[in-house]
Order: sequence, then structure tokens, then C-alpha cells
Amino acid sequence: MFPERTGYIIWVNDLKAARNLEKYGSVHYLSRRMHYVVMYVNAERAEDIMRNIRKLSYVRKIERSYRNEIKTEYSKEVPDKTQYYGL
Repeated sequence: MFPERTGYIIWVNDLKAARNLEKYGSVHYLSRRMHYVVMYVNAERAEDIMRNIRKLSYVRKIERSYRNEIKTEYSKEVPDKTQYYGL
């Protein structure tokens, strides 16, 4: 239904030029103070898009976001210790 998305953190030198990154994917956040952009791209085309973005003059560094790989489903296999600390 929805395409698989991959997040990237792109460190930039020029924030005005960083607005042009919207043509490569969806820009989620642009930090004016720390000069980085958080953007999401389609997972199938991510490598091609990142290769093109690396060539841009205002891009310093690109990091991949590991948010998709973080476990978000928790289980309660550890016993609850709050019952020992009753009031």
C-alpha cells in the first residue's frame, strides 16, 4: 500500500540551497541552528538518490537513519518489580 521509506540525515553548508533537496524526496525537518536536513526517500531508489545528493556542493555528510530498525514492540518477560516497592 505505502512504499517503503528510508530516512537520511544530510549535513549541509547552506540552508537556502538545502531547500532544493525537496525534489529528491520529502524533507521532514530542516535545522537552522545545526545545519542539517532530515528527509525520507523511497527505499528502492535510495542509493541512486544519495549518489546524486553527494555530488551537490553544499552537502557535507550523509547519515542513514536507523529508526526503521529500532524495536518498537515490547514484551513483558522481565518480572514487574514495582510490587516490591509498595507504599
